[in-house]
Parts: sequence; structure tokens; C-alpha cells
Amino acid sequence: MAVRKNQAKLTKAERRDFVEALLELKRRGGYDKYVETHDRFVMSDLDDQERTGHVSPSFLPWHRQFLLDFERDLQSVNPAVTLPYWDFTVNRSLNDPVFAPDFLGGNGRERDAQVMDGPFAYGGGRWPIYFKVDERPFLMREMGRSKTTPQLPTAATVEAALAAPYYDEAPWNSTSKAGFRNLVEGWANGNTGPHNTVHRWVGGHMNTGMSPNDPVFWLLHCFIDKLWSDWQRRHPKAPAYLPVEPVKDIVALNQPMKPWSEKGQRVTPADMIDHRKFYSYDTDAA
Repeated sequence: MAVRKNQAKLTKAERRDFVEALLELKRRGGYDKYVETHDRFVMSDLDDQERTGHVSPSFLPWHRQFLLDFERDLQSVNPAVTLPYWDFTVNRSLNDPVFAPDFLGGNGRERDAQVMDGPFAYGGGRWPIYFKVDERPFLMREMGRSKTTPQLPTAATVEAALAAPYYDEAPWNSTSKAGFRNLVEGWANGNTGPHNTVHRWVGGHMNTGMSPNDPVFWLLHCFIDKLWSDWQRRHPKAPAYLPVEPVKDIVALNQPMKPWSEKGQRVTPADMIDHRKFYSYDTDAA
């Protein structure tokens, strides 16, 4: 079974293979469908209407299937590749190897946010941006420059989410107070939770619905996915997903999720609760 590792523990060969798989998937034309799909759901997932991928209980199972589809596409390039995760509570510096020129590359330059080094820099010719937020055709980052989000989330912020005694609660949107889903997605407590904060801290494309343009997206969401598994392990008696029964505009435990249902596939939150059916994490108990 595939093992997802902390990016800090990847070998040089594993780092190279991951990067090359991303670049080759982009070259084959199989990457940008993920940018388009994610943006479509970000734009339509609102508090007061049907919501599936964001601001809703299905945020976690939706992204788990989204990442699984993407990982399988990477494995069509190289079967040995798995998604790594970025523990931003530990690896917090712009000088960390996660942002090295041989991996994800560094920050964007100040005048236009263009990433200038690494394999995804525009000058390398291998990472054109097709789904753009404006006329700029290059990958953009503004890491740590936001006045409202100058720092990455801390271990204490992650711990506050993991300590939540239940998964989610009514009204099942960004205003839900104290469930794990809204704490880790980031809307609770003044929009300061882990997921949203990292998107804002990286900035550039990561601060838009087209965030999968930046490969950082996959490492962030792999860690958020891992945190759902960590939360389940810490709270074994709590339902791993709520609500169980149908509620207007959201996806209940055994209801199919879009976009897979639009393609004739039945993927429900219940199907996605146990990640060990698909992969393991390097911290999972033997």
C-alpha cells in the first residue's frame, strides 16, 4: 500500500520523482482539470446554498477523493509516487527545503509575485498557467507578505482543532462554532484556522479558487487530510462524519458528492472516512 510521507523525510530521489511527475502530468494535459474543478466549487460553495467542497461538512471527504484522484494520475506517470504532506507547524521558514529550488521553489518577487526559481518558475518553460486570475501567465506567491496573515499556523492552532470533541455542527457552514471540520478548515475563531491561514500566507494563486495552480496546494491538503485521520484516532467514539441524516444544501453521510456523481460515480462521505483503504501515513500505527 502507498505510504504518504512528511516532505521533510523524502529522499532526494523521492523529491525528484514527485516534481517530475507533476511536470509530466502538466505536459500531458492532465493537471489543469484539477485547477478548473477546484475553482468551480470554490465559487459555488456558499453558506446559504448548496455547498460540497468548502464551507461544509464534506470539505474533508471531498478533498480526500480529490487528492486521491490526483495521486492516481501522478502514479500513471510514476507508480512509486505518493503525495507528501507539509507540516507547516514545524517547517515554517522560507528557507526550509520545502521551498528549495530542487523542490517547490521559493517566494514570488515583490513587484509582481512571480516565482523565479525552482521547477515551477515561468522561465523554465514547464509550468505555464492556463487558468489565470489576471493576465499574468506565471505562478504567483507572496509568502508571508500579507499584513493580516504574516505567520503560518502554530502547533497550538492545530491542537485546538484536534481537541474538538465532535466533527461538525449546525448550521453546517462557515459560522459553525466549534466542530473539528470548521476549526481545521479555518473559518471558526475569526478565520484563523490552519487551512485558510496557509492559503492566505502563501498568497498569490493559493489565495484564489485556482489554488491548485501552485503545487503547494497538494502538500497543504495532504496534511489537512492527515489531521482528519489524527482526529478520528483521538476521538474513536465520536462519529467520524456528521450529519448522518440529510440536511438541505449539504451532503449527508451516505449521499453522493459532486463532481463524481455528475460523472456517474457514487462517492459518499462514508466511503472516504477510512484512509487506510487507499493509503497510509508514515505516522500511522503499525
